[in-house]
Amino acid sequence: MSATARRLSVAIETFPIDGTFTISRGAKREAVVVVAAITDGRHTGRGECTPYARYGETVEGVAAAISSYRGPLDRTALQTAMKAGAARNAIDCALWDIDAKAAGKPIHDLAGLPAPMPLVTAYTLSLASPDEMAAKARAAADKPLLKIKLGGSGDVGRLNAIRAARPDARIIVDANEGWTEENLTEMMRAAHAAGVELIEQPLPAGQDGALANRERLVPVCADESLHTRADLARLATLYDAVNIKLDKTGGLTEALLLRDEALKHGLKIMVGCMVATSLAMAPAILVAQGAGWCDLDGPLLLARDRTPALRYDGATLHPPSRDLWG
Repeated sequence: MSATARRLSVAIETFPIDGTFTISRGAKREAVVVVAAITDGRHTGRGECTPYARYGETVEGVAAAISSYRGPLDRTALQTAMKAGAARNAIDCALWDIDAKAAGKPIHDLAGLPAPMPLVTAYTLSLASPDEMAAKARAAADKPLLKIKLGGSGDVGRLNAIRAARPDARIIVDANEGWTEENLTEMMRAAHAAGVELIEQPLPAGQDGALANRERLVPVCADESLHTRADLARLATLYDAVNIKLDKTGGLTEALLLRDEALKHGLKIMVGCMVATSLAMAPAILVAQGAGWCDLDGPLLLARDRTPALRYDGATLHPPSRDLWG
């Protein structure tokens, strides 16, 4: 059946978070995701996205953008028919899914990629008091790579408490744009002393220029500043790494191209996620193959995941079964 006979639908789904997830911009207790489904009468492909208010997105707005889309249901055409963002991500991933099902082959074959292998993912500790974060770090003894949310007063104390609680752990820091030019040097020194191996987005997007000609004791990774390949030329000399998220790139298609282009610029790769279900993580697993850091722990932060779900063995994330995606 031709792509023109395909039908697109959208659904909003809610999944409770296990406790509260807090970053420098606020806290939430549930993950609200938008799912695009494309059917041709024989096969159905699905893609999940998480609208992010930081980028001017709302759940209702993203769902409306998907339901009102009248362009070609074709991955190549989609890249110019819709702007990068959560809505395009959901449709793009649904198209990969249905294309693979229609072709009778796994998505990695469709993309010309090797079969994905299991990955070790970071485990995120949301922003809290030093004692609370240290307790969560100790409870995550089976997670060798911790990603700690910072961005508030008391960050040095949080760093020191977590390092004392988990002297064995690898640590990534995510400031979520919460630091300033004035405290950047102090925080960089504290992170270096605590053995942190990467700092995500210390300064607000648009203030990246302050990283120029500044000693980076710890490698710095662009997150909120980096969406698509169009951002690389501006950021390549300011950052050491980039965090690729499909909700920013607008889907797997652009994410794979962004990864390859970033590597040509000499940047290291981190692949991240929003708090979402296994359906959102599955496409990102393809991008994360060979990345320096994998941060695809979204389902581990939920009180319940969808069925079928990805398999996590401690911090080891396994590729999806084809009944989930791909």
